[in-house]
Amino acid sequence: MMEKDTKGNIEDKRIVVKIRKPEPVAAPLFSEGDVNKIVLEFVSSWIRGDVIIRFPTAAELSKKTPLSIAFPVDPSVNAELKIKEHYVGLLSVLAGIKKASVEEKEKAVDEVFKMLLMFRSANRIEGKIISNDFEKRLTNVEKTLNSTSKLMEQITGFLFTKKKKPPTGKKREG
Repeated sequence: MMEKDTKGNIEDKRIVVKIRKPEPVAAPLFSEGDVNKIVLEFVSSWIRGDVIIRFPTAAELSKKTPLSIAFPVDPSVNAELKIKEHYVGLLSVLAGIKKASVEEKEKAVDEVFKMLLMFRSANRIEGKIISNDFEKRLTNVEKTLNSTSKLMEQITGFLFTKKKKPPTGKKREG
């Protein structure tokens, strides 16, 4: 905008406004619903026995915190029990056995998910986490069955087709 000052000179009074575009926020890899589903499938698989968690043992925990002679009770044993009790306590909240607020339930889901990641990264989970989605499991079984059937047809076709006899050539005499 141009204005004249008191002396008649023209002054340029422009206001420059710089607008910064906000940095794009990366969407989380898993939605809240995805995390809930993963936790549900993990816990269900563990309860059914499809997944085995190798919790840290007292011996493993004692290596990290050497015992002092002053302690009459091995604190690593208590730590082992506390880890298992904490896990079962979280599952009790998730299952609705233990009364909890919405926030406590969300916190339990988050903690079990973190434990799942920790156990998986420490190679402490054995077995397969089986989906509770019956349709998805059925679709996977059907795909496997179809591919197996195709392979069987190819194998039986290969085994039971008549082989062509090699051309007979004249024998050399001499």
